Amino acid sequence: MTDAAAPVPPSARPAPAGRNYRLLTAASIITGLGTHGALIAAAFAVLQGGGDGGDVGLVAAARTVPLVLFLLIGGAIADRLPRHRVMVAANTLNCVSQGLFALLVLAGDPQLWQMMVLTALCGTGQAFFGPAAEGMLMSSVSGEQASRAFALFRMSTQGAAIGGAALGGAMIAAMDPGWVLAVDAAAFAVAGALRAFLDVSHIPPREPGGGLLADLRDGWQEFTGRPWLWAIVAQFSVVVAAVGAAEAVYGPLVARDSLGGARPWGFALAAFGAGNLAGALLMTRWKPRRLLLAGTLCVFPLALPSAGLAVPLSAGWLCVVMFVSGTAIEVFGVSWMTAMHQEIPEEKLSRVSAYDWFGSVAMVPVATALAGPVESLVGRGQALWGCAGLVVLVTAAVLFVPDVRNLTRRTVSVEVAAAPVVPPASAEAEGPVGRLG
Repeated sequence: MTDAAAPVPPSARPAPAGRNYRLLTAASIITGLGTHGALIAAAFAVLQGGGDGGDVGLVAAARTVPLVLFLLIGGAIADRLPRHRVMVAANTLNCVSQGLFALLVLAGDPQLWQMMVLTALCGTGQAFFGPAAEGMLMSSVSGEQASRAFALFRMSTQGAAIGGAALGGAMIAAMDPGWVLAVDAAAFAVAGALRAFLDVSHIPPREPGGGLLADLRDGWQEFTGRPWLWAIVAQFSVVVAAVGAAEAVYGPLVARDSLGGARPWGFALAAFGAGNLAGALLMTRWKPRRLLLAGTLCVFPLALPSAGLAVPLSAGWLCVVMFVSGTAIEVFGVSWMTAMHQEIPEEKLSRVSAYDWFGSVAMVPVATALAGPVESLVGRGQALWGCAGLVVLVTAAVLFVPDVRNLTRRTVSVEVAAAPVVPPASAEAEGPVGRLG
């Protein structure tokens, strides 16, 4: 296979932005606007109710734990049932739980356990929604323009995340956090209604077979049978944990002690989001031939924010570092989605995505819980340098996997086989999605 295919008449090119793609993008923008404001509102609701930082952490953990516990089951179910039904059911659960959360906050004096239970329901919904949504998105595009479609999708959702956080912050400053939670519940209702109209007629019906455990085992075999897949997921279990500890725990502390407070840290996080947008825009035009090699090399800059906090850099230079790392991770994210779309059989996409998600988030609660004790043991600066070092170490290690270096982009549309086909190290086919973007 050559590096470039012969020119294809525009009319013959597969359309990457069909009806399903447009519905998925619109629904994700709507939920992104609501959810990112709601995350801020939930923290302020806890503090407004008399809670402290520890209580905020408990509510955040209540969302993460069921996400980790149910991800694999959610992936198996999403490959067994019509994915749009799984997505709508998850959106309904999120709508109800956020609506009840909003009512509790607006009524006054919500109890910590009540907020934890409702937040846990949100995490459960996300565990079932995530793998189904990723599988549905990948099955909604085809051909050489898939990479551009993924980049545009990520650019839209990243823009919604930035806008949602800004809108949520403004609303909290002007009104009760409960109203922001109510807006999030309404956003889930609208998005669920849009997703109900997704067309799954192009997806072959599931053949009768084993039960849920058999599906999980089949997904595990698909996952472990591809060295590039499990190697990069293992890499990101460390990368996401290290970056999460640095930015969720150490970042606010450095901002308070050295940068002048929360405002410059907010600007730094906004710069990371702006970098995400820039990276996604770049990937609408750039199609690296060696997908995984290009993507993995762009993981190294994720060590820069931890190093910048360890110095610490001034607020301006920290924003520059965050922008660069945000841009780089989007290159990885689009490359990863393209590889998954290219290499994983359609009927197993959700299960494989679930293992991907699980590997990415499983270590985060452990890392954030250990961040404080590690700081007490070695000091904040050393802990941050350790986070940066871990990112560099595991990213360098994954480059020793031949398929990571050699998997290349296919330049012609290829039908996905029902049985997994792992290309040899010298094959010209590429690919990995980052959870940091």
